Amino acid sequence: MPAFLYAGFLLIFLYTSLFFPVVFVYSSFPVTLTLERAFPANHKVQFEQLKVRDKVRRGRFLQSSGGGIVNFPVDGSPDPFTVGLYFTRVKLGSPPKEFYVQIDTGSDILWVACESCQGCPKSSGLGIQLELYGPRSSSSASLISCSNEICSLAVQTAEAGCSSQNNQCKYTFQYGDGSGTSGFFVSDELYFDAIVGDSSTVNSSAPVVFGCSDYQSGDLTKPDRAVDGIFGFGQHELSVISQLSSRGITPKVFSHCLKGKDNGGGILVLGEIVEPGIVYSPLVPSQPHYNLNLQSISVNGQIVPIDPAVFETSRNRGTIVDSGTTLAYLPEEAYNPFFTVLTAAVSQSVRSFILKGNECFLVTGSVNELFPSVAFNFAGGASIGLKPGDYLISQGYLDGAALWCLGFQKDSGQGITILGDLVLKDKIFVYDLGRQRIGWADYDCSQSVNVSLATGKDEFINAAQISVSSSTQAGLYKLVQIITGSFLVHIFIFSRLTSL
Repeated sequence: MPAFLYAGFLLIFLYTSLFFPVVFVYSSFPVTLTLERAFPANHKVQFEQLKVRDKVRRGRFLQSSGGGIVNFPVDGSPDPFTVGLYFTRVKLGSPPKEFYVQIDTGSDILWVACESCQGCPKSSGLGIQLELYGPRSSSSASLISCSNEICSLAVQTAEAGCSSQNNQCKYTFQYGDGSGTSGFFVSDELYFDAIVGDSSTVNSSAPVVFGCSDYQSGDLTKPDRAVDGIFGFGQHELSVISQLSSRGITPKVFSHCLKGKDNGGGILVLGEIVEPGIVYSPLVPSQPHYNLNLQSISVNGQIVPIDPAVFETSRNRGTIVDSGTTLAYLPEEAYNPFFTVLTAAVSQSVRSFILKGNECFLVTGSVNELFPSVAFNFAGGASIGLKPGDYLISQGYLDGAALWCLGFQKDSGQGITILGDLVLKDKIFVYDLGRQRIGWADYDCSQSVNVSLATGKDEFINAAQISVSSSTQAGLYKLVQIITGSFLVHIFIFSRLTSL
């Protein structure tokens, strides 16, 4: 073989072996943030507070078998009397600053409090240090103008508008309790830790569009459980999961497994948890929330006589899966027949009564033996099965008997069914946005889970979309130098041998 051909093949081999593993490694990374509960584990919450908070809300280990996974280790107890809101930490800007933001699957936008914010709390009863974001202090920040295409997307999600003074794309969010926030949109770097194939960690980032809040009102101003902002996990184009998946940085699917035993906790990942027992039901298309087609409710296998029209999705009806809601809510037309069938199946040894407007029971024995099983049956043949311990909430003891209250609440104001943590706990839930479906399976959420990329070209990581930290770049550059030097020495030796 001529020397120049040998050298060419050797060059191709060396550069292929150098660069292709690098691309493969960086298209195979988990990204880690920490998720915590808003209320300390020893903080008691009244039952009525939970219902009020839910009404306002309407509007540990990860074993990765695939790439592009963002992992949020969940902390906190699932007991509705000792838990609050979920929140996590995100790093934004250059240089990066850390912010505590509430995890919210019922909204789309990531927003944090700005330096110019009026009404923002100065301290938090959660024991966290609040921060303020300043776009002028970040070298990578850029404001979103009214002419930007992103602004037109924002109009579809929130009350967005334009400032006549500075041509900035602005927004306003109003919540059911009268609280609200307003501000403007900005683009900046979101940082995360990337774990590559050899389990080493590198700092990575990607630009995302988020809200900069300069005004807050109502409960958002109260310091007792204040955070820096809200992290929306909805499926609109402006949600972070949609922004990252559209560029191939993360999969177009996320999953959670909320632990309902012991001290709580669980798993939340941007990726698909893989488990043989998962069943799927299609999402109702063109809805602002995660709506499913609930077809019936059964008690001990008996279908409750509820008009199916009650569950049909329309402007004021439908079934929403919302991990940010603590309890579960049924329209009055569904709750009344459901409660009638349920109580008829309860053992006669159980004494029922009303406690502060809630259906409660005095029980001497095991609730799993004295109460019936419940199932929510969805389109596609998928069902969510609930044991009595899944839908009953312990209230302690009264007159020597265990006091349990029904976690299902009657919604007399709207015809919406909401499945909150009461239903979601101790189960894997997969929100497959690419295939427009939600899947679930009973699972011990204290165990590790397998996570893989969903099939589909747009759900694999594109290494070119990710910024690698300077220290990692320096390491790669040094590696290139070493390989290149070895290659030149090899060429020199080979040329001397062929000249002999």
